[in-house]
Amino acid sequence: MASEDSSLRGRVGRYARVGVAVSGTAARLAGNRYLGLNLDRGKHAAELKVALGGLKGPLMKAAQILSTIPDALPQEYAAELSALQANAPSMGWPFVKRRMASELGPDWQGHFASFESAAAQAASLGQVHRAVSPDGRIVAAKLQYPDMSSAVEADVRQLKLVFSIFQRGDKAVDTSQIHAELAERLTEELDYEREARHTRLYGEILADEPGVHVPDVVDTLSTRRLLTTIWLDGEPMVDYLERADADRNRVAYNMFRAWYVPFYGYGVIHGDPHLGNYTVRPEDGSVNLFDFGCIRVFKPSFVRGVIDLYHALREGDEARAVYAYETWGFTNLSADLVRVLNIWARFVYAPIMENKTQRIQQEDSGLYGARVAHEVHQELRQIGGVRPPREFVLMDRAAIGLGSVFLRLKAEINWYELFHELIGDFDEAALATRQKDTLGRHGVPLAD
Repeated sequence: MASEDSSLRGRVGRYARVGVAVSGTAARLAGNRYLGLNLDRGKHAAELKVALGGLKGPLMKAAQILSTIPDALPQEYAAELSALQANAPSMGWPFVKRRMASELGPDWQGHFASFESAAAQAASLGQVHRAVSPDGRIVAAKLQYPDMSSAVEADVRQLKLVFSIFQRGDKAVDTSQIHAELAERLTEELDYEREARHTRLYGEILADEPGVHVPDVVDTLSTRRLLTTIWLDGEPMVDYLERADADRNRVAYNMFRAWYVPFYGYGVIHGDPHLGNYTVRPEDGSVNLFDFGCIRVFKPSFVRGVIDLYHALREGDEARAVYAYETWGFTNLSADLVRVLNIWARFVYAPIMENKTQRIQQEDSGLYGARVAHEVHQELRQIGGVRPPREFVLMDRAAIGLGSVFLRLKAEINWYELFHELIGDFDEAALATRQKDTLGRHGVPLAD
């Protein structure tokens, strides 16, 4: 009964804290829409970012993801929420000791040769402590914040309210499937045993990639709410922004391989290319990849659809484009809707259309795809809107998130060559077999 009471108090408290931020948003937007009040959306978006940034938990992570999904939120809000870096205040040492005892038992400190009391990194769902295992290895112990299940339940409900607020005034994008996808992924991120399986899966998939490193899981020091991995040293990507061209291009190349070797080879995508989820090794520009909680597995047919759309755009084959969109899960594809979807698709695919070295985006707008997203949004409003399928959400998130990284790096690469190295002579049946064998070996379920 005590645990139920505690969970109830946690949910009530969470609803109250999140409700303050969300209700403020609702009141201002309602006043703007129905009462004709003059709302400074840029200023209001900045206030919302500050409010959400003070909350540990999934709503802040969801806001980060939403900021990179074109048209999910108005442009002013996307720009501000993209700045959220998930650096919530860390738990104090007394709290940490209690949480560690609940995961490894009262003698938990005996499981480590040493354990640093100050968190090395604090994020949205948990914080990381640097420690040393009994055999002398330096490890990263990621400890989940208390009562995160209540936070997820509260935040997912409030997220739905946020969507409904924006959608009342702008029906360009039906957000129902976006919400369903984010809700499921956020709930899955609570399970660190699941994340451990994903980490081991990525370790195998990327084992032959010299430019990408995945930390080994320390099973004896991991539980459902504690994930311990080998510590990987590296520097933040932002430290590379002023490096020589060759250094920046090398990092971009390794990032491309880190995300798309798993996708085209195994139908798996890392759905969170957030700056805190990778570091760079200064000696060779290789990338350390972290945080495998937000992983999406796709059917082989979806991967084929991504390749089909590429060929459709190159060849001007509208029927093949429609088939690709249907494979992704889009429905009610009118000629106008296909035309608008192709505007966005041509932008995303543009860097791999020509066999030449180029930047990911020719204009230095500061936001990857902002101008095109605005154009698409206006067009969607005119034709009655679109309902993006769930499968589209994290795939698009990865493409835009990585594009933003490449834009900041000012990387100049032959993206066409990189893409064609990966797709080669794509074989859907071979992918299905490879997926079944490799994912099955790590206990990762296939897509429904």
